[in-house]
Amino acid sequence: MKANLHALSGRDLKPILAIMKEQWDADIDFPWAWYQSAKNDLFVVSKDITKIDAQKLRINSVGLYMGEIKHSEIRLSIEGSQLIGPFAKKNVVELDHKELREWLRGTDLEKPVKEEGFVIIKSGEDYIGTGKVKEGKILNFVPKARRLMVQD
Repeated sequence: MKANLHALSGRDLKPILAIMKEQWDADIDFPWAWYQSAKNDLFVVSKDITKIDAQKLRINSVGLYMGEIKHSEIRLSIEGSQLIGPFAKKNVVELDHKELREWLRGTDLEKPVKEEGFVIIKSGEDYIGTGKVKEGKILNFVPKARRLMVQD
């Protein structure tokens, strides 16, 4: 039976943490077990999961979805941005209230920023996801099911 998730050892996790260091200058040392799917989705879960014999189980996801690895970059989920954001020292974009509402509606933002690649989106003390800076825009990755549907 083929495993859908791969538990990441310290050696497996090292390049992922290096990408996070490069993208956000974030030093991360969380006491979690990390898993990666065949589709390069990243998950974190309590290390207590090692008490379960998962050899005969077909598990597609476990714990908290952190994001995905694509082309040697990491796109964080909303929850992933909330966990990594407080440690990020670069590539964090601050939104004002008006920009925040547009972002939560799923709109790409026309906002000149010095940051590049995947950026963590923040408003005040809240980390609200990840976008990608491309050609003067911040591309929005808020899932449709989680978008704000209210009009002004």
